[in-house]
Amino acid sequence: MKIFPAIDIKDKKCVRLIKGDFDNKTEYKMSPVEQAGKYKDHGFKNLHIVDLDGALTGETVNLDIIQDIVSKFDLRVEIGGGIRNIDSIQKYIDIGAEKVILGSVAIKNKNFLKEACEKFPNKIALGLDSKDGYLSVSGWKENSNRFTLDYLKEVNDYGFSRLIYTDINRDGMKQSPNFEETSKVAEISNCPIVISGGVSSIKDIKKAKTLKNIEGIIIGKAIYDEDISLSELVLELES
Repeated sequence: MKIFPAIDIKDKKCVRLIKGDFDNKTEYKMSPVEQAGKYKDHGFKNLHIVDLDGALTGETVNLDIIQDIVSKFDLRVEIGGGIRNIDSIQKYIDIGAEKVILGSVAIKNKNFLKEACEKFPNKIALGLDSKDGYLSVSGWKENSNRFTLDYLKEVNDYGFSRLIYTDINRDGMKQSPNFEETSKVAEISNCPIVISGGVSSIKDIKKAKTLKNIEGIIIGKAIYDEDISLSELVLELES
């Protein structure tokens, strides 16, 4: 199973948000590039990056930082945050991103998701952010009034190659992921799932490994707050 350490970029700094709230964020001293280098040095091969400035503006604000990370460390990077058009996807593909994550735009415009999957085969990841079974959009400010599983059934054959499922109620809370809901999503998804939101301990990693159709798990705040050590995580990579 792949382990994706997370880097969220805001104002060129590493930050973590609680439940996606920009007013409830923690800034960390290490720069995004330094943090990526730390992960590389420990032996990680995958990285999850969110451009929070991009999420707010709809532009590829931190493209230069992300390009620096990809070119320096040869990490397989998935990138999300405000990607709303084909041009932005192309920019990330051109700098070597392994996957580009489409979230709100894919939920608001299914045709765009389909077009992106056809134009960039094996490069598109679908990000589904869910709260109480309903999809959320626009940085979790809006509830779409659509059941997550209903939406997934509608787009399941579009050709995205990874699905990142986040339970918003768990994000940044370190209360363990919502494995029950994740399993429901994994059961019907045509592509493998990456679990996101709430990872608190190595036990969560071990639990994720027992589930079907799970490709990996994203870990953010638990690393920064040193609830999980990188050396512990590396052992899970190797087991």
